[in-house]
Amino acid sequence: MIIILYLSVAVIAIAFFILVLYLSKTLKSLHVTLNQVSNTLSGLEKQLEGVTKETTELLHKTNALATDIQKKSESLNSVVDAVKDVGDSVKKFNGSVKNMASSVTDQVDKNKDKISQVLQWTNVFLEIKNKWKEKKSQTIPISQQEEESVKPKRRRATY
Repeated sequence: MIIILYLSVAVIAIAFFILVLYLSKTLKSLHVTLNQVSNTLSGLEKQLEGVTKETTELLHKTNALATDIQKKSESLNSVVDAVKDVGDSVKKFNGSVKNMASSVTDQVDKNKDKISQVLQWTNVFLEIKNKWKEKKSQTIPISQQEEESVKPKRRRATY
């Protein structure tokens, strides 16, 4: 019975030894895997630092761009306001011109008869003036007409 006990202890010792060997191999394999994971994480950490730097730079550039756009937008707002004021002024001016034109049209309509009379009198005056000029040119004294006919006419020399 003691032999069975020794044999049992020996089998247990061999089984324990085999268990320790497989456990050792598993732990070594796990150690290699964990080292690879650690290296991968280190690489990821470096890449993440690069991405973080780029993201920070991009964020600063975006903030600067947003500030620039805001300033330009404010400047553009003043230009738009100025253009709107010009448009309002032109609109008021057009309204004034329309009112003036309608007023002139109304006055012309009211004074049609007077205007036509003025035009008729002007035509009469121009006719009288033309007739007077004709008469004046016809009443030149005869002595002046004779002097003009007696004067020698200049001739050009022909070569």
